[in-house]
Amino acid sequence: MEPNRLGIMQPYLFPYIGYFQLIHAVDRYVIYNDVAFMKNGWINRNNILVGGHAHLFAVPLQDQSSFKLINEVCTDERGYDRWRSKFLRTLQQAYAKAPQLGPTMDLVERVLLPGATRIGEIAFHGIREVNKYLGIKTVLIPSSTIYDNKHLSGQDRVLDICAKENATHYINAQGGVALYDRESFRSQGLKLSFIKPKLVPYNQFKGPFVPGLSIIDVLMFNTAEHATAMLDGYELN
Repeated sequence: MEPNRLGIMQPYLFPYIGYFQLIHAVDRYVIYNDVAFMKNGWINRNNILVGGHAHLFAVPLQDQSSFKLINEVCTDERGYDRWRSKFLRTLQQAYAKAPQLGPTMDLVERVLLPGATRIGEIAFHGIREVNKYLGIKTVLIPSSTIYDNKHLSGQDRVLDICAKENATHYINAQGGVALYDRESFRSQGLKLSFIKPKLVPYNQFKGPFVPGLSIIDVLMFNTAEHATAMLDGYELN
């Protein structure tokens, strides 16, 4: 039987390239959208390059709370469209001389649609659009649509999803090393690996390289072909 590699992560807003390396490393990728929303996390915000430094941007939300699930959290009805217009202007100005400004702005505008109401849907749409742009063929699965296992949590829920997907190899972000037990996965016939991204420097105007910014920054300075080649820049351990 061919290995069936699975990854699971919350939907992040235009996440850094390491997120897409994980998607690229697996066959099926679960968008964990029916778990608790994380305030001050990466679901509604990220960093771009402004004036040579990391600049945080954030979609304004309404009643954000860790007591809500990601797919329940709404954008600020009054503030979202105003924020969207301002953010697009900021991007246009900050990256005015970036070589891939045009196609990257087109992608961002396809994701940040006027009147968008759910941050989970915006983030998922962004991931899907970047996948398409980079030619990533991995199947994306919103967890809220299929597994019916919200009564489980943590490692138990991940193992249940792996079983329902007939996975043989579960790959997680490096930050999960302390959360998962290799023996528990092994006992279920699963190999457990953690992905360690290599953030290869690229030209960002004339200043020193600022790593780990939103995928928007990668796409502004690199052709789709070059960015796609970066997807293999990781280690599994």
